[in-house]
Amino acid sequence: MLSFAKISLIMKASILAVSLMALFTKNIEPVSLSLQSSNKNPVIAHRGAWKKKSLPENSIASLNEAIRLGCYGSEFDVHMTRDSVLVVNHDADFQGIKIANATYQELLSKKLSNGESIPTLENYLKAGLKQKKTKLILEIKVSNVSPEWDAETTKRSVAMVKKLKASAWVDYISFGYDILERIRTIDPKANVAYLKGDVELEKLKADGFYGADYHFSVYQKGEWFQKAKELGLTINAWTVNAKADMEWLLNSNVEFITTNEPELLFETLKERK
Repeated sequence: MLSFAKISLIMKASILAVSLMALFTKNIEPVSLSLQSSNKNPVIAHRGAWKKKSLPENSIASLNEAIRLGCYGSEFDVHMTRDSVLVVNHDADFQGIKIANATYQELLSKKLSNGESIPTLENYLKAGLKQKKTKLILEIKVSNVSPEWDAETTKRSVAMVKKLKASAWVDYISFGYDILERIRTIDPKANVAYLKGDVELEKLKADGFYGADYHFSVYQKGEWFQKAKELGLTINAWTVNAKADMEWLLNSNVEFITTNEPELLFETLKERK
């Protein structure tokens, strides 16, 4: 039988081991194992699924509709206000108010057509994280303010994703190559894809990017699809709204298609089965 002294020593050692484990893991963001259950299709709703039901673009309602449809992803755009609040909106102004010059409180003076306020990134991500099927495709917009402004928007966006433990559910896109490189510096495991269409796949691969996310017309010249597969990169095409273009991209085995017409793309996919 163990003596009281030995039992006490074992208990102290166990407490120490648990304490050390907590110390070394408290800043590590858990990876969501449920990501394996995400929707397996190429459909990315551009600014959410808004068109068919006349919902506001980039609204939480359009995000929820993309989720309801079963889209692989729902794309949205992020800007920063004067008081450093990250908001979801496509243009640099919101109903006549320049976002970078306004406080968030000032933006609340306007409403979307369905009565929603302009979403903060935090609220948008929280809405998206209520489900485990549709990924959140976060575009950091290039501002006309300054590179420093864009760097701060980027830093705060990644910090918010990490704060909400949403990294497994968020992919990043941007027209700013430097923005995407900064994301990779902050979070080397982040999936980032470039939008502008002026960089070869080999450079994207060398810089650790997830893939190319170019206008579909860019892919009509050259051997993009085969080369991407050889390099282990993904191809996303935007913004694809015509059935014939969808068919061509699907025949080319594209990974993702960003569209204002997710319902049409789902119908097209169904017809091919």
